[in-house]
Amino acid sequence: MKPQIDKEILELIEQQPDITNKEIARILSLPEHIIKDMLEKISDTRQKILIVDDELDALIALKRALEADNYNVIEASDGLNAIEKVKAENPDIILLDLMMPEIDGIEVCKRLKSNSKYEHIPIIMLTAKGDITDKIEGIEIGADDYVTKPFNLNELKARIKMVLRRGDT
Repeated sequence: MKPQIDKEILELIEQQPDITNKEIARILSLPEHIIKDMLEKISDTRQKILIVDDELDALIALKRALEADNYNVIEASDGLNAIEKVKAENPDIILLDLMMPEIDGIEVCKRLKSNSKYEHIPIIMLTAKGDITDKIEGIEIGADDYVTKPFNLNELKARIKMVLRRGDT
């Protein structure tokens, strides 16, 4: 439903460039604050990173560090939520923990990489599992990179930039 509403908002703006949020809200029968939020999201041109981690402390710290570098950061705390966020938000890159409740990172990666709508989204595995067999499994199922915890923040940022550059070519 959200992409359809985005499309309707954009069509209204194209037809009437000076239309107000209030008028859009009235036409679409939605609260004005929802229209305002949607317009902000539509006009946000920053690269979007989805962080998927069930450890809230790690997630919040990483989110703040990436937002300081002007990324649009969204988060998910488990595999099911991650898949929902990918469908709703269409991130530019995913930082994916392996060990999570519901669906683990391996399964999330498999599902996304086997779906033609999402297979293009780069995934960096972020995990405490540092055995070479774990790394190989992550890469073989489609992860674009594999970083073990604890990680160096500057190295992770460099890897994010590298993977995003690869996707731009």
